[in-house]
Amino acid sequence: MSTNTLIVGAGGVGNVVAFKCAMNAKTFGHITLASRTLSKCDAIAAHVKAKTGIEIATAQVDADNKEELVELIRKTDADIVINVALPYQDLTIMDACIQCGVDYLDTANYEHPDEAKFEYKEQWARDEAFKKADIMGLLGSGFDPGATNVFCAYAQKHYFDEIHTIDILDCNAGDHGYPFATNFNPEINLREVSAKGRYWEDGKWIETEPMEIKQVWDYPEVGPKESYLLYHEEMESLIKHIKGLKRIRFFMTFGESYLKHMEVLENVGMLGIEPIMHKGEQIVPIEFLKTLLPDPASLGARTKGKTNIGIFAKGIKDGKPQTIYIYQVKDHEECYAEVMSQGVSYTTGVPAMIGAKLMIEGVWKKKGVVNMEEMDPDPFMEEMMQQGLPWKVLKLEAHEDFRVDA
Repeated sequence: MSTNTLIVGAGGVGNVVAFKCAMNAKTFGHITLASRTLSKCDAIAAHVKAKTGIEIATAQVDADNKEELVELIRKTDADIVINVALPYQDLTIMDACIQCGVDYLDTANYEHPDEAKFEYKEQWARDEAFKKADIMGLLGSGFDPGATNVFCAYAQKHYFDEIHTIDILDCNAGDHGYPFATNFNPEINLREVSAKGRYWEDGKWIETEPMEIKQVWDYPEVGPKESYLLYHEEMESLIKHIKGLKRIRFFMTFGESYLKHMEVLENVGMLGIEPIMHKGEQIVPIEFLKTLLPDPASLGARTKGKTNIGIFAKGIKDGKPQTIYIYQVKDHEECYAEVMSQGVSYTTGVPAMIGAKLMIEGVWKKKGVVNMEEMDPDPFMEEMMQQGLPWKVLKLEAHEDFRVDA
């Protein structure tokens, strides 16, 4: 029996998911790409047909409207919904899947549109409803969260009896040539980066000022890059599932120009999420800023350089100290040549496809709402090797470090 796959969201990541599902059409069967803007779906579908020969259907849907989503899920007879829309829309899409009894997958956890905060609380609260509907909801199947969670589970399964510390390291050394642009949805990106940092140590969360903690990491195939501590969602679930964990942190690279632009924009109020009056009308500053910045989906053709995302873990194996670095390097130009997207969209979209593939094939099967590290990591790691995201494991001496300023 053929599978029916519904993809919701037609941004940069949606483009990658559509391409990669088409390239795995034997698994994904009849594919429909839906978004609020039908023209975006049609453009992606045309590119997919031209490069792969696979036809995908398109549809218009308001992902904030549960009734519209339910109608579309039933119309397409979807077996799985891949949510690559905005994080604000996670709960609506999840509720539509519950009503229709259809498996669900996303790449980023729920974020309230009126509050610069993201957490799994409201998604986890739907666990019982997913179980009653006899369906699976896989949360955070991007790269970080997503592949990084799987890296942690893989390290725990194969290299450690206990993992004591984890540093998640996200390096984007790509250059798009613009003075300032964001690599994914500007509103989501800027809210995330301008928020206070947090890391978990000795059983509690420790809050930092934005960009307060900086380290220089020497990333393989990229080189030394300034890396800043942020709060990132995968830490919230990993502290529940990694045995012996004493500390977990997340670092992301930023260039000097990006940070200077961020500082100025914040100082003049352009990152605000509260409505203000402008010429008699209410506008939200960060939403207005989004209209001024380049569309992340347009960056692919002009971005050069590489990404390097991975985990640096320390712990114990057979009573002895163990240090492991698992990472994946991807070239932006290679991504564009394959699926007409830059590397940040690629490294998010491919894991989304892989997670969905494992669910459809029954390799990953669990009722309720689950995070990536709760599943067997081996099949996912094998698929990464086959689907364009080859990874490496470095087994280091206990004292070795990739920090230039260590």
